[in-house]
Amino acid sequence: MTTYLVTGGTGFIGRHLLDRLLGRDGAEVYALVRRTSAHKLPTGIEPLIGDLGEPLLGVTVDDRDRLRGRVDHVVHLAAVYDMTATEEANERANIEGTREALALAADLGAGVFHHVSSVAVAGEYRGTFTEDMFDEGQHLPSPYHATKFAAERLVREQTDVPWRVYRPAIVVGHSQTGAMDKIDGPYYFFPALARMATLPSWLPLLGPDIGDTNVVPVDFVAAAMDVLMHRDGLDGRAFHLVSPEPMPLLDVVNAFLRAAGAPTVSLPVDRRVVAPLTGLLSRAAALVPGATVASHVLLDRLAVPPEVVPHMTFAPVFDASETTALLDGTDAVLPPLEEYAHVLWRYWSDHLDPARARRPRPGGALDGRTVVITGASSGIGKATALAVANRGGIPLLVGRSVDKLDEVRRDIEAEGGTAYLYPCDLTDTEAVAATVKQMLADHPDGIDYLVNNAGRSIRRSVHLSYDRMHDFERTMTLNYFAAIRMILALLPHMAERRFGHVVNISSIGVQTAPPRFSAYVGSKAALDAFSRVVASETYGDGVTFTTIHMPLVRTPMISPTRIYDAFPTLTPDDAAEMVVRALSDRPKRISTRLGTLGEVSYAVAPKVVDAVLHVAYRVFPDSKAAGGDDQVSLNRGAQALMRLLPGVHW
Repeated sequence: MTTYLVTGGTGFIGRHLLDRLLGRDGAEVYALVRRTSAHKLPTGIEPLIGDLGEPLLGVTVDDRDRLRGRVDHVVHLAAVYDMTATEEANERANIEGTREALALAADLGAGVFHHVSSVAVAGEYRGTFTEDMFDEGQHLPSPYHATKFAAERLVREQTDVPWRVYRPAIVVGHSQTGAMDKIDGPYYFFPALARMATLPSWLPLLGPDIGDTNVVPVDFVAAAMDVLMHRDGLDGRAFHLVSPEPMPLLDVVNAFLRAAGAPTVSLPVDRRVVAPLTGLLSRAAALVPGATVASHVLLDRLAVPPEVVPHMTFAPVFDASETTALLDGTDAVLPPLEEYAHVLWRYWSDHLDPARARRPRPGGALDGRTVVITGASSGIGKATALAVANRGGIPLLVGRSVDKLDEVRRDIEAEGGTAYLYPCDLTDTEAVAATVKQMLADHPDGIDYLVNNAGRSIRRSVHLSYDRMHDFERTMTLNYFAAIRMILALLPHMAERRFGHVVNISSIGVQTAPPRFSAYVGSKAALDAFSRVVASETYGDGVTFTTIHMPLVRTPMISPTRIYDAFPTLTPDDAAEMVVRALSDRPKRISTRLGTLGEVSYAVAPKVVDAVLHVAYRVFPDSKAAGGDDQVSLNRGAQALMRLLPGVHW
């Protein structure tokens, strides 16, 4: 029986290596994991509870006594493999973690310590870096490079346990399945390459040859380690798990461009021209104010961490002739990237593409999309639900009345659509949280849109509101706080999917500030301001906002105000079309010309606007519900304003 203790067994390389070890006759495999991660191990692996940050990796005295003298191989894979990680995180995992792994191996009397290092230890060495080279005075340009170098030094300098070191190049997904666990290395640039697939495939592209890189699939790394771990007489050696020939970065890019169906770089600019030009541009950019900020904005838009860009290519050439000879005739065969690039691309496209949720649907923008609609039992909400369903969307109907929501659902189903009911009191934070949790459970493929439509209006002059603070509180509770509850509940899900769109039904009143609507307009203005601020924060998450400054719509909400019987209004169906446009096109806002004119007028001549609005205040009466005496018949001044400014709720 051969006994293995593996750290980092739940990691990317670790999972594939564990599969190989489990396939060996008489293998007994232990994997060091935190207690909360034990369930991630495959069947047949015995979890050894511990922690990379603890002395002796946190393995208990009882477990050490049980394993002492029995462990043939300690395989140390646990580390930070992330160029964006902090210096502290790199030191804690890569250096201190390795130190404690060595101490544990010595305590157990292990046969061999197998350390997974990286070609990063070569840093910016100029020339050929062989497998027997280590400390050549090379510059180490990042915390990752420096800590991987320091960790390998610890392994080499200790004398308690025989050791072997494995230095993989950039590890990508499985060459046969494409499986990859995270966005890393070349995957950072896949979204940009995907955008190029919209160009004609015959289009010749010009591209700079900036140097060479080196990528290998994870199955090759695991297979090579499995072979080299069990070959006699290799202690005290390092092995380069790399492509034996340098890979021009342009060749790698072209392999993935072909996989994406995009045009390839057929007009390369020689690196001897690119290198001095790049240096000149870098120095010039340093002198231009805002150039660094602009580059970071561009990289952020492409979702490429700035820390990754300087390390796209390798300065050294990695010699792997000895490892290649040792692997000859085994199943550890390195396939050419051209043979499996399409497999990696397909897996990324299906599972890792951060924009996959926002891809166009063949049946239209709303086809198959889930749309949460609050206030869906009547008025604009009901009309929007019907319009969404008619375009292939799936409305999730939110409101207080189960009976009315069920009626809307029956109407949708009668027309061949699908809808779901979620009765909820939007003024109750716990109820909203429970409702959203249920929505996510019912729709595991994701929730795409939120329409904040539920609201209430109060038409009352401030002179009649001195003792009615509750009017302002009630409008804020539903028009503002309820919408915020829904947004906050859904934002984590939308950000994780890198796609989501929120449509807020605001009011033309925010733009025109009509008298008697201080409570209503104030609550809508608060939501407008919230969304404008948050939109800049969620921009990088792919979550966007549309504000609709809705003009007057004939719904049950305006029926208490009798004078509106004579006003020109939109129908709920007209309003629903505006919402559908917001969902389909995702503009920043939708406004009427009159609403925009109101904003511009107030910006240019605020006192004049106050005077005009005061005239409107004088000619339109308060409603009976507000303590006034409104009449259906309006005087000439009121009729003139109504015709001049249609859509404003006076």
